[in-house]
Amino acid sequence: MEKMLVGCFLLLLGQILLLPAEARQRPRSRSISRGRHSRTHPQTALLESSCENKRADLVFIIDSSRSVNTHDYAKVKEFILDILQFLDIGPDITRVGLLQYGSTVKNEFSLKTFKRKSEVERAVKRMRHLSTGTMTGLAIQYALNIAFSEAEGARPLRENVPRVIMIVTDGRPQDSVAEVAAKARDTGILIFAIGVGQVDLNTLKAIGSEPHEDHVFLVANFSQMESLTSVFQNKLCMAHMCSLLEHNCAHFCINTPGSYVCRCKQGYILNADQTTCRIQDLCAAEDHGCEQLCVNLLGSFVCQCYSGYSLAEDGKRCVAVDYCASENHGCEHECVNADGSYSCRCPKGFSLNPDKKTCTKIDYCASPNHGCQHECVNTDDSYSCRCLKGFTLNPDQKTCRRINYCALKKPGCEHECVNTEEGYYCRCHRGYTLDPNGKTCSRVDHCAEQDHGCEQLCLNTETSFVCQCSEGFLINEDLKTCSRADYCLLSDHGCEYSCVNTDRSFACQCPEGHALRGDGKTCAKLDACALGDHGCEHSCVSSGDSFVCQCFEGYLLRADGKTCRRKDVCQAVDHGCEHVCVNSGESYICKCSEGFRLAEDGKRCRRKDVCKSTHHGCEHICVHRGDSYICKCSEGYILAEDGRRCKRCSEGPIDLVFVIDGSKSLGEDNFEIVKQFVTGIIDSLVISPKAARVGLLQYSTQVRTEFTLRNFSSAKDMKKAVAHMKYMGKGSMTGLALKHMFERSFTQAEGARPLSARVPRVAIVFTDGRAQDDVAEWASKAKDNGITMYAVGVGKAIEEELQEIASKPTDKHLFYAEDFSTMGEISEKLKKGICEALEDSDGSQDSPAGELPKRGHQPTESEPVTINIQDLLSCSNFAVQHRYLFEEDSLSRSAQKLFHSTKSSGSPLEDKPDECKCENLIMFQTLANEEVRKLTQRYVLEEMTQRMEALENRLRYR
Repeated sequence: MEKMLVGCFLLLLGQILLLPAEARQRPRSRSISRGRHSRTHPQTALLESSCENKRADLVFIIDSSRSVNTHDYAKVKEFILDILQFLDIGPDITRVGLLQYGSTVKNEFSLKTFKRKSEVERAVKRMRHLSTGTMTGLAIQYALNIAFSEAEGARPLRENVPRVIMIVTDGRPQDSVAEVAAKARDTGILIFAIGVGQVDLNTLKAIGSEPHEDHVFLVANFSQMESLTSVFQNKLCMAHMCSLLEHNCAHFCINTPGSYVCRCKQGYILNADQTTCRIQDLCAAEDHGCEQLCVNLLGSFVCQCYSGYSLAEDGKRCVAVDYCASENHGCEHECVNADGSYSCRCPKGFSLNPDKKTCTKIDYCASPNHGCQHECVNTDDSYSCRCLKGFTLNPDQKTCRRINYCALKKPGCEHECVNTEEGYYCRCHRGYTLDPNGKTCSRVDHCAEQDHGCEQLCLNTETSFVCQCSEGFLINEDLKTCSRADYCLLSDHGCEYSCVNTDRSFACQCPEGHALRGDGKTCAKLDACALGDHGCEHSCVSSGDSFVCQCFEGYLLRADGKTCRRKDVCQAVDHGCEHVCVNSGESYICKCSEGFRLAEDGKRCRRKDVCKSTHHGCEHICVHRGDSYICKCSEGYILAEDGRRCKRCSEGPIDLVFVIDGSKSLGEDNFEIVKQFVTGIIDSLVISPKAARVGLLQYSTQVRTEFTLRNFSSAKDMKKAVAHMKYMGKGSMTGLALKHMFERSFTQAEGARPLSARVPRVAIVFTDGRAQDDVAEWASKAKDNGITMYAVGVGKAIEEELQEIASKPTDKHLFYAEDFSTMGEISEKLKKGICEALEDSDGSQDSPAGELPKRGHQPTESEPVTINIQDLLSCSNFAVQHRYLFEEDSLSRSAQKLFHSTKSSGSPLEDKPDECKCENLIMFQTLANEEVRKLTQRYVLEEMTQRMEALENRLRYR
C-alpha cells in the first residue's frame, strides 16, 4: 500500500514539473502536425501533450469481418486516427503496429514499419475492409507470437517497455479466445478490449486485462467510440510504475493503471507478500490420483509406493511384489499371487488336480445328455454340436438338416439347379448342352456334330435330326436323298396339248402356231402378230386383221413404229435420290457419293462407319470420326502408345507431388497414419521414369523437400523414403508450401516432364488445421498452370481454405474427414480421381488410328446394266439348284443392289441377252466375285461369301 501511495505521488509530481517545460518547448507543434485534420476532438485537445516522450509498444487489432459495414469501418479508422493524435510516435518512444482480422489475419504494418506519425496515419487511411469471418483468437495468437517479436520491432522485455494491445470487435468470435488471451496477459501484455453492439460481455472480459472496469469497454454503436478517446488518453499516457519504481517482483512485474502487480512463472504461486514466489504444491492442489504417495516436483508431481509394492506402468497405481515370478511355483497353467504366497489356477475348461499344481481338461461331451445328432465338440467351458459336411445346424443347436445350396446361393442356372454334398451344379434340359460359364444352356446342333448324310437340308430336332429337301424336291425312301417333284404326273393337270414341270408346280404348253388361252390349259391358233413378219422390236398387239407394235415399260416407240428407245426414268419421275439417280432397266436405283452408303429407304445416304468397314485393331472401343476412326478404352483403362491397345490407368504417365502438413497440431501418431495414406496411393501406381513419377514436400513453419520427382524410379525405394520421413511438428504455413510446390516441384530440374509431353500434373495437399498464411494466391496459380489440385482436410481443417486449394469441381477434388479413422475411404476416392484424370488426359490426346480405304472404280450413270441376279435366277436349271442361296429377304435385297454388271459397249437396239448362256454365267461369276471382295471387310457378309464360293464350284463342274 505504501508503494502505491509513493507511486501516485511521484506520478502527480512528474506531471506538475513537466507541463510548463512542454508548453515552452512545443507551443504549436500539435496544431502543425494536424494541419490537414481540421476536426480536433475537444477531449484530445485537453491532454494533447501528456504522452510526450512516453515509451510503449502499441498494437491495434481491428475486427474486419463481414458484419462490419462500410460506414462503421470508416468510424473505426477515425477512432484510430484520434488515438494517434495524443501519442508521441517515434523509434525511441511510442511504436505502433496494426492487424486486421477476418477468417485470416492481415498484418497492415508492424512496430518497426514506420518512424513518423504522418506515415502511420496514411497507412490507416489506406486500409481495405476484409469482409470475411471473425477469428479473434487467431488474431491475438498472431500478435503474441509475431507482432510482439523482436524481429517485428518489439523492444526486449528487459527494457521494461510496456506492451499494449487495443482490440476492437463487434461480434462473437468463431474460435476460442480465453486461453490465448490469458497467455498474452501472462507475458506482460496489457489488453484493452472494446466491444461494439451485441457483443457478449463475458467474451470481452475473457480478452481484457484486470481490473475489467479499467480495460473492458462496451458501446452501443461505432459512432459512440469517439467518447472513449479521452479515456484511453488517460490510460495510455499514464506512467508505468514497473519502470519507475523498484518493484521487487521475484518473477514478473505487470503494470496496472496507476500501480502494478507481481506475477510468477508457471509452476509457482505468489506468496502472501505479493512479490516473492514459491513452488506450487500440486499434490495438495490437484486430484493427483496416486494410490499411495504423491511427491512434488517443479511444475509437476510423481507418484511413489510403500515398501513391498512397486509402481505400475500407469505411474499411479501400486502393485504387490510378484511371488509367482520370484519362486519355483510349479503351476502347470497359471500362478496367482496371494497374501505372502501364491496359488495355482487352471484356465476355463480345466479342473485343478489334487496335487494343486497340474490341470485336467474337462470332457463335457463324455456326458450322454449332450443331445447332438451328428457330432459333439468340447469348448473352453462347455460343448457345441457340429453337423457333417453338406448339413447345417438347426436353431435348436443340436439337430441337423441338409443344406439347399440352390435356394441359398441363387446361382442363376438357366434350366435346373442340382444340389450336391458340398455345393451345387447347373443342368440343362434334354437336347441342350451346358455353356462354359456353367449356368446357361445352348441347343445341341446334331447336324454339326455328326455326318448326317442329308443330300440337301439338315434340320435339328430335340434329340437328333431329320433330312429335308429344297422346294420342288421330294424326300426319297432312304430319308436322306431327294428327287425332283413331277407335278404333271402327280396331279390332274388338264392341259389340252402338253404339261411341263416348273419349280413349284406345272404349266401347259401349246404347239407351234398356237397360243395358250386365258384358262391356261386350252390352245387357240395365233393371230396376225403370230403369223406375219411384224418386225416389232418388243411386242406385237393384234388389231383386227392387222397389228401394232408396243414397247415394254420404260421404253418409247420410235417414229418408225417398230423399234423402241429407253425412257430416262430418272428424269421422268420424282426419284427422291439424295445423291445420284442411275437408270436400271425399267426402273432406277439410287447411289451415293464416295465415303457414303445407301440408307435402308434406298434413297438417302449416310456416311460410312469406318469402324465396321475396316479392321481397325482397337482392343476395346472403335469410334467413328469423319473419314477415319480413333480407338478408345473402357472405364479404368487408358490408351497405350500404339493408339490401339489399352492398359490400366495406374500404368499411365503422371507427375504427382504430395504436399503434407507436418504441423504440431497433427501429432506424431497421426503423422504415421498420413505416411500410410501416402504409401497406399504409391502402391496404386506403377512407379517408373516412363509411368508415374512421385515427389513429396513436408511443411510446417518451413518447407522441406523429402524427395523430388526424379529421385526414385521404384515404389520400393520411394516407400522406404516415406517410412523414414521425420515429423517437423511446428507451425502451418500452407501457402508457403504451395508456393514452393508451384515454383520448384514441377520443374524439369526436379524431374517433371515438359508440358509438351502432355503428362498430367497432380498435387495432393493434406492439412489438419488453419493455415497461418494465405493459400489462395499460389493455389490459383497452380490450377491456372494446369496442375490438378486435390485438397484433403482432417479435423480442424477450414473448408473455405480447402475450397481455395481444390480444383473444380470441388466435389471430385475436395475430401474432408472428422478424424483419421476414415482416411482409407479418402484414399480409395483419390485413387479413382487420379485414374479419371489419366483417362481425361488420354481422351485429350485422341488422334486418328486409321484412314478410310480408297474406293475402286464405280459404275457411272451412262453404263447400262445388262445382267442382275434375278435375270440369272430365271434360268431353270440354275434357279432350281441354287435359289436357296438367296432365300433370305435381306440378302436378296442386298444382292439386287450390289450384283450389277456392265458391258464395255452396247446399244438399246440390241436384243436382250440370254442370261442362261454360258458366257453370261461366267461374266456373272467374275462380277460377283469382284463385288464380294469389296464387302469382305464387313463381317455380316461372311456367310454370303461362303455361299458364293459354293455356287462358283457348282457352276465350274457342270
